Amino acid sequence: MSRTIAILTGGGDCPGLNAVIRGVVRSATLTRDWRVIGIEDGFDGLVGTPRWRELTLASVRGILPRGGTILGTSNRGNPLAYPVEENGETRLVDLSDQVVKNFHDLGVEALIAVGGDGTLKIARALQEKGVPMVGVPKTIDNDLRGTDVTFGYNTAVNIVTEALDRLHSTAESHQRVMVVEVMGRDAGWIGLEAGLAGSADVILIPEIPFDMTAVCDAIEARKARGSKFSIVVAAEGAFPIAGQKVVQLTGSENLGVERLGGVGAFVADEISRLLHVETRVVVLGHVQRGGTPSPFDRILGSRFGVKAVELIEQKRYGRMVSLQGRQVSDVDIIDAVDSLNLVDPDGDLVRTAEALGVMLGRAAA
Repeated sequence: MSRTIAILTGGGDCPGLNAVIRGVVRSATLTRDWRVIGIEDGFDGLVGTPRWRELTLASVRGILPRGGTILGTSNRGNPLAYPVEENGETRLVDLSDQVVKNFHDLGVEALIAVGGDGTLKIARALQEKGVPMVGVPKTIDNDLRGTDVTFGYNTAVNIVTEALDRLHSTAESHQRVMVVEVMGRDAGWIGLEAGLAGSADVILIPEIPFDMTAVCDAIEARKARGSKFSIVVAAEGAFPIAGQKVVQLTGSENLGVERLGGVGAFVADEISRLLHVETRVVVLGHVQRGGTPSPFDRILGSRFGVKAVELIEQKRYGRMVSLQGRQVSDVDIIDAVDSLNLVDPDGDLVRTAEALGVMLGRAAA
């Protein structure tokens, strides 16, 4: 075998990761006779003694429909700010030089980093330190620029939509307001598209700070029209006007990673207090990340894996594969991580939702 390449999966797990791994291994092995190794647990696998495994055709047999990642992952394994305990205290240290050395000691030509904003920022920094790198965009939040869509997002929207379909019947039976909290730290794509597909009555997203009075007025207006229940979808990063996001743990409390959660309970409590109606909260949480990827995500992940191998063959490092229209292409990694892909508050999706009578939290004019 003339060449050896490596792949790792970083950040939160996501449906379709195994499709990318399989696409890389089969493309590299069957058409190029290359050797592929998998780095375990994201960039953590290159800290200290490297942890890796050989990836063969047998290794990837049957993994296409599986959720998660066979290589493991970590959303805290940032070698540029790695948590190390000393004298009973945790401090963040830069271990990137160690990671670069371990990479070269493995005799690997190039590394494919599959991940979201955080993973690709690390990948770009390591590229500048001498690690030939190709990125593959992954996030259920769909908040990466440089690509029309990230794999994993389609599955997450399907999961939330199915949950909303199921909640309609119980909300109507008990004449309740159901508040469904979904993922979406900075970008409200999941909440907006799943809310539209699942016929939500109120959708709250980070890009549009919400007015609680307007939300309650919309629920009351539905009641006046004869609807005895309402479905509210709230992205975890949504926040009220003149308020702030609901945080479970701050970055300083959680090794630099802010943990959101609780906006669903906040909204439900406010609706109950202001309208004196019975409310229930459903937090879908990591259910959105797990399980079998949709056919769309299996195909997109496979296409991304094949394209990543092509970029390595062409020695086009520092690039990220991307979907542009119907074609899989590539962009500079910096184009993907210099800013987030957010919902346009005045864009087509928002206008469609509001034209359908969906309340997005805007205060009355």
